[in-house]
Amino acid sequence: MPHMIWKGAISFGLVHVPVQLYPATQSEKVGFNLLDKRSMDPIGYKQFNKNTGKDVTRDNIVRGFEYEKGKYVVMSDAEIRSANPESTQTVDILAFVEAPEISFLSLDTPYYLAPDRKGEKVYALLRDALKASGKVGIANVVLHNKQHLAALIPVGPALALNTLRWADEVREFDDFKFPDENSKKAGVSPKELEMAQRLIDDMSDTWNPQDYHDTFREDIMALVNKKVKEGKTEEVSEVEEGAPSKASAEILDLSELLKRSLKKEKPARRGAKSAGSTEDDTADAEAAEPAAKPARKTTTRRKRA
Repeated sequence: MPHMIWKGAISFGLVHVPVQLYPATQSEKVGFNLLDKRSMDPIGYKQFNKNTGKDVTRDNIVRGFEYEKGKYVVMSDAEIRSANPESTQTVDILAFVEAPEISFLSLDTPYYLAPDRKGEKVYALLRDALKASGKVGIANVVLHNKQHLAALIPVGPALALNTLRWADEVREFDDFKFPDENSKKAGVSPKELEMAQRLIDDMSDTWNPQDYHDTFREDIMALVNKKVKEGKTEEVSEVEEGAPSKASAEILDLSELLKRSLKKEKPARRGAKSAGSTEDDTADAEAAEPAAKPARKTTTRRKRA
């Protein structure tokens, strides 16, 4: 069971749902410790005064807000909590919005909310009502002494709380140079767009997170297990650097790239065209034939005719 982070309630109108907050994710990243190679001892983090260079004990460390360069206001955790007491122990729902209206760019950190103190029924009621409406709750919540905007989302049997980035934390599109949203102004032809859509359709699949793996972590763990098994845990092996792979970006023509990609379609999908295919489909198939073999192209046209 993961460690509980926070305990409070979901609140909107006269509804009060007691909940407990837990992390919804766990880190499976490859982590390395810094060691003293002479003794294999870990190297620790040292807290010291940056002006004097002397060590500072934990009981002498306080939080400070820099209001001017080099000048701070010291605050305790209790003072920080008291600054906004109404929001510290509640997921205060402000509104309900359509789920697709929230951009992926705004999503930050996910958490699970579990029912607390015999609140299972009202918890299930809120979860199922959100599912039926297709909406999510937008809420304020204080976590780790910081106020967050968050989305209350029904996920399977659970209610998830996903913190959101504030509007000024997401960079504006104007900060970058993107192609025009109008395809014609961006130089994309209808034929190229149609071929790209066909390629997307061919590669479409259902989302199953179990199909994807962190291959870097798996390879690192395999190397770790190998070195442990061989008794070489404290040895640094010489590794031959392989020749750099040649980049395959010499083709800059989008149409040519799409044609090559479409040739890699599965045979079953390539032959899935119905007898009622349009002339445009026939023209697309002809355009995808290699230009270096005109005879074959002519034969194909006669057969279709």
